[in-house]
Amino acid sequence: MTFVARFRYWLPLLPLLALLASVYWLDMQVQQEIRSAVNNQRHDPDVIMENFHATKMDLQGVPRFLLSAQQLRHYPDHDSTELELPRLTLLTADRPPVNIGGVHGVISSKGEEVLFFGNVQVVREPGEDQSALTLSTEYLRVVPAQDFATTDQAVTIVNSNNTVHAIGLEMDNKARTLKLLSQVRSEHIPNAK
Repeated sequence: MTFVARFRYWLPLLPLLALLASVYWLDMQVQQEIRSAVNNQRHDPDVIMENFHATKMDLQGVPRFLLSAQQLRHYPDHDSTELELPRLTLLTADRPPVNIGGVHGVISSKGEEVLFFGNVQVVREPGEDQSALTLSTEYLRVVPAQDFATTDQAVTIVNSNNTVHAIGLEMDNKARTLKLLSQVRSEHIPNAK
């Protein structure tokens, strides 16, 4: 069988092979465009609000917590919300309010957590059986729905005549407990009479 005879058998397959090659090339071009678009996705806010204030109510319509910030920015590329000068107040009927503030904040994509960064201050106002309490740290993770906060950073707690320093903290406002995680040091200043 000569070369020409063999070529005639393969001739009907040439358009199919050309079509297959062009489909492969086109797919590679589209995939490259998709990868380029994903890699170049910009981190621009889609919402910016100045002097933001929000109130979360419980099922009875009673305010549960208040959140405010000098500026709020929402980023759609990873569904995060950033806050400048955030302030959060946890409200419970039978306990004193707890006020939390920091320089920067981030709200998780589902809104379950608020992260505070930079000069974080927590102030629990005095109650019937509790004195005022002030807590200072550089980072605090707060879960408002659970009245729970935690940090792995250095903390300083001032309560009436006591000052406590520690590394790491778990604060459960529902149970009224503060768990200090490590390197705990306490200073007691007696009342001057």
